Amino acid sequence: MQNEKWLQWALDLQGIAQTGLYYGSGSFDKERYEKIRQIAAEMISYKTEIPEDKVKEMFCSDVGYLTPKLDTRAAIFKEDKILLVREKSGGWSMPGGWVDANKSIMENTVKEAWEEAGLVVTADRLIALYDLDKNNLKLHPFKVIKAFVLCSVVGGYFHENLETVDSGYFGIDELPDLTEDKNTRDQVALCFQAKDAEHWETVFD
Repeated sequence: MQNEKWLQWALDLQGIAQTGLYYGSGSFDKERYEKIRQIAAEMISYKTEIPEDKVKEMFCSDVGYLTPKLDTRAAIFKEDKILLVREKSGGWSMPGGWVDANKSIMENTVKEAWEEAGLVVTADRLIALYDLDKNNLKLHPFKVIKAFVLCSVVGGYFHENLETVDSGYFGIDELPDLTEDKNTRDQVALCFQAKDAEHWETVFD
């Protein structure tokens, strides 16, 4: 992932354009920055399987200084098994998703656990903060930081919803096919380590 130089160039162009559009004042300069951002979006669309309109939606709608997007994943255990939810695409993942603009990491973790797994949880410990580009095997048109949070179940039960169709608890040696851009086997294994640790230090890169 780090060797995809074209992606870094596109992200750099996007950052320059977005910052210029936000802080610039001249109409001619803003026109040029819009053109730069358009070129960056076209580069992403051309080199990936992401449709151009989707790239523009993700890539050209942000304002202000360009910063990474934040994603949370809830590590929920029952004895020695971790909870995973099955998406409509067929892959399995820890409950989670993009952090809403008005939510903290803790609040978003609790929200996503409820929406995707039907569980009321408390967010107890930050396990790790990972750069997606360095750890997950999928191209994204923006920088993503993933937060893995150890949780405890208070109540609730699974019900099929707009995003997930099933849920289950799995041991470390019986994991199903994972959606690797959301969580890898190494990341799930790290959550098992955090669960069993008396004193855990947050992992980050």
